[in-house]
Amino acid sequence: MSTAELPESPDLAELQGLIDDGREHFEIRELCRVQCGSRSFPVHSFTLGNASPKVPAVGFFGGVHGLERIGAEVVMAYMRSLLMRLPWDTLLHEQLKGVRLVFMPMVNPGGLWLGTRANPNGVDLMRNSPVEAVEPVPFMLGGHRISRGLPWYRGPREAPMEAESVALCELVERELLGRRFSLALDCHSGFGSQDRIWFPYAHTVQPIRHLPEIHALRIIYDQSYAHHRYVFEPQSRQYLTHGDLWDYLYLRATEDHERIFMPLTLEMGSWLWIKKNPRQIFSRLGIFNPLIAHRQQRVMRRHIALLDFFTRAASSHRHWLPKAAARERHRQQALACWYSEVVKS
Repeated sequence: MSTAELPESPDLAELQGLIDDGREHFEIRELCRVQCGSRSFPVHSFTLGNASPKVPAVGFFGGVHGLERIGAEVVMAYMRSLLMRLPWDTLLHEQLKGVRLVFMPMVNPGGLWLGTRANPNGVDLMRNSPVEAVEPVPFMLGGHRISRGLPWYRGPREAPMEAESVALCELVERELLGRRFSLALDCHSGFGSQDRIWFPYAHTVQPIRHLPEIHALRIIYDQSYAHHRYVFEPQSRQYLTHGDLWDYLYLRATEDHERIFMPLTLEMGSWLWIKKNPRQIFSRLGIFNPLIAHRQQRVMRRHIALLDFFTRAASSHRHWLPKAAARERHRQQALACWYSEVVKS
């Protein structure tokens, strides 16, 4: 699709710019097409670095919810940064010999064009997997099958997953799950006034198998960026849902006990933007995105550094993953930090 065929949207224009400018460096694939009225939108993936399944990989995802444009913008800004460094940064080239980078910057282009959380079929893609919550979920928010006209709709019972969900899952299975170590970061906005990094599960309050590894990752981030503002926590501390795609993929990954797959969600706290600019609450986009230029720039500076950290953490995972007694220490510390109520019960 040429630039002229794309809708009038800065985000879709930037995506096309990455396609045009990045052909020399990225491997670009069209994963599926999504119909939105008379328009048809491609869903793309971009890959970079060593394709060997013997090296670790990290995936970055954005735009799962069409209203949360800032997630797609953060991923695309990081892609653009890498693209601009490739002509001169010899250390980046050395790094790429030992890691695979995977990008799906705009999972839901139809929702972005419509200005909706859901895709053009009215389905919330992050409630669209077949995973069912073990414990009670919040009414509506946790996912439902009542009507596509209501938010958080999961889709019809027994229906296949939406094309965008299938494309995301197939990309993760192809590029990430075949490796001994992989990490994914899905960028969202809209919850609370703090930036949070969530890890599974969303369907149960029970801890995941790789809790020690998650805790070790948090520790090296704390040590490397002592003044950061991110809250690391399981999503279950906030609310439970049906149909979470990352729970679904994590459960698939754990079928192989030797494999470590760490799916994370960056949940940017948009309430802070509203607090600083209360008029945003009257704009549907303003509830989920910074609308003032200098705040947008601050968001980019902060989160691009986070994405770069996860790239480094994936490529250097052998140096920080805990083993033997250290792994058990991390597990106990993580249980005390995040699961004290679960352990007591």
